[in-house]
Amino acid sequence: MISFASDYLSGCLPQVLARLEDTNREQTTGYGEDHYSAEARVALSRHLAAPDADIHFLVGGTMANAAVISHILRPHQGVISAETGHIAVHEAGAIEAGGHKILTIETTDGKLSASAVQALVDAHWADFAREHTVQPGLVYVSQPTECGTLYSKDELEALYKTCQKLDLPLYIDGARLAYAAADPTSDLTLADYRHVSDVITVGGTKCGLLFGEAVCFFDKRLARDFRYKMKQDGGMLAKGRLLGLQFLTLFESDLYLTAAKEALEKADRLRQLFSEAGFTFAFETTSNQVFPILPDDICAYLRRQFDFETWQALPNDRSVVRFCTSWSTADEHLEQLAKALKSRPERYHATHL
Repeated sequence: MISFASDYLSGCLPQVLARLEDTNREQTTGYGEDHYSAEARVALSRHLAAPDADIHFLVGGTMANAAVISHILRPHQGVISAETGHIAVHEAGAIEAGGHKILTIETTDGKLSASAVQALVDAHWADFAREHTVQPGLVYVSQPTECGTLYSKDELEALYKTCQKLDLPLYIDGARLAYAAADPTSDLTLADYRHVSDVITVGGTKCGLLFGEAVCFFDKRLARDFRYKMKQDGGMLAKGRLLGLQFLTLFESDLYLTAAKEALEKADRLRQLFSEAGFTFAFETTSNQVFPILPDDICAYLRRQFDFETWQALPNDRSVVRFCTSWSTADEHLEQLAKALKSRPERYHATHL
C-alpha cells in the first residue's frame, strides 16, 4: 500500500538518522541543556535572522500548541482561530482541556483576515455583558493552513498590525512551515516571520525529522518561565539532545528547505495528474497538500492501492480528499498513481466527473 495520507509517515531524512547513529553512544547533559541543542538554537536563529529569539524544543505539534497557548493566556481568555484551524479540529480538545476556549471564525480558505479578527474583538468589547464571556487574548494561525493555503506577506503584515493595535499576541503554528518557506510562489522567507508574529513554531515532525517542534519566541516577554510550563506539561524531554541534534542537522545547512522543495515538486506532479484526469480541487494550493474532489466510487477504486485522507463529504456522492507529499515520496509512487488514474474502468470517467 502506497500512502499519501500525511507527511510524517516515514521515519526521517537519511542525514538525520546517520547523525543520530553516529552520536548514539555520546553522553550529554539532559533536558535540552546539551551542546547540540545550544548549537541548534544558534543555527535556527540564524535562518530566522533573529539572534535574540528564545527557542525551545518539544516533541510534537499538539504539545507545542497547548503549551504556548496556555502559557500566554490568562485564565479568562481564549484564542482566536479559523474554524478549520488545527487547534480547533485536530487536537482532541487539547486547548480546551487547558481551560481556554477557542473563538473560531468562519473562513473559505482557512485564512484569518485582519478585518475578521477586528470584528470579533470589537463585538466582544461592545457587548455590555462581556465580563460574562471569554475575552480574546491571542490570535492563532498556521502557515500553511489546514487547507494547504498560504498567507502572503501583505496578509500577515496586516494581521499582525491589527493584533498589535488590539494588544493581542500573534502565534503562528509552523508545523509545515518548511513547505511555505520553500515555495517559490511565496513572498515570505524564514527571516520574515520575526516581523509578522510574536511567537512561531518551526515544525520538524512533518518536515523530515523523527519528531520535534521548535517554539521560537520573538517577543521574549512572552517566553518568561516557559521552561517551567514545558516541565509541568511533560514536554521537557530528558534526552533533549535527540531534539537538538535533529534540528541542528536541519539548520546547520539548507537541508530544511531543500528537502521541502523536493516534496513540493512531487506535490506539483500530483496536481498535474489529477488535473489531467479531469478532476478539480477544493482549494488552490501550492504547498505539499493537494485536495482533489473525487467521486466516492473513484475513491474506493484508488484505495485498493493507495492510502489518503477523506477531508469532507460533498453532495452527489463526492468527497474532498487530501493527498500529501514529503521528503520520502518516491517517483515510483507517483507513477503508480498515474497508471491507476489512466487505467481506471470506463464507468469511472465522464459520467462521474
